[in-house]
Amino acid sequence: MSTLAVIQARMGSTRLPGKVLADIAGAPMLSRVVSRTARAASVDRVVVATTIESADDQLVTMCLDKGWDVFRGSQHDLLDRYYQAALHYRADVVVRITSDCPFIDPELIDQVVGNLNTSSPRGDYAANTIAPRTFPRGLDTEVMTFAALERAWKQDSDPMLREHVTPYIYRHPEQFTLIRVDHAIDLSAHRWTVDTAEDLALVRRIYDSFTDDYFSWHDVLRLVEEHPDWEDVNRDTHQKVLRRNPHDG
Repeated sequence: MSTLAVIQARMGSTRLPGKVLADIAGAPMLSRVVSRTARAASVDRVVVATTIESADDQLVTMCLDKGWDVFRGSQHDLLDRYYQAALHYRADVVVRITSDCPFIDPELIDQVVGNLNTSSPRGDYAANTIAPRTFPRGLDTEVMTFAALERAWKQDSDPMLREHVTPYIYRHPEQFTLIRVDHAIDLSAHRWTVDTAEDLALVRRIYDSFTDDYFSWHDVLRLVEEHPDWEDVNRDTHQKVLRRNPHDG
């Protein structure tokens, strides 16, 4: 059974254009995400899924220079981009990772993949983002079977929802078996993703506190708990949401 991690990435960003290549402790953010994702033992292959737009040519060039797998697809129909990438690489299980999460954790990826694979009856979708979410934002890991992804690809007719890949799955628990992965303590108030300059400032400060990127999300948590004022910089930043739904955290 092949497990493919698909990292969505593009240069366009409403609030922070080009953020995917923003320098974090001497390496582009995308590089941090790829290297951390690739360390997940449950992942057989990692592919960067970008768009066919010319603005993303430089991302493709970087991926090829670094020897990463790269796939190009629709700019706005992200569900189709994921489906076509999974189809191309013949994936049985697909892990959805976004390129603005430089603290993505390989052990957490393994946990979510493991929960999907060992569930009885077998689940269709496992995630640490199903409400009520308990993990810090920026560790978002969604895992689905190819069959579930394909069903969503065929049945989701809402262009706005297709931009977000998985809403059709988690909004239809009557069709899909959902597995919620949670943490014993609610840590959802922590924001470790990068949408704004303030987010990036926090991420850079945290990365500069380590000598490499082999730290875990638990190490990040301990650090920000020791320096609670660090998170003041992006405390008022709000995550953009498409539409309120029962599974938004």
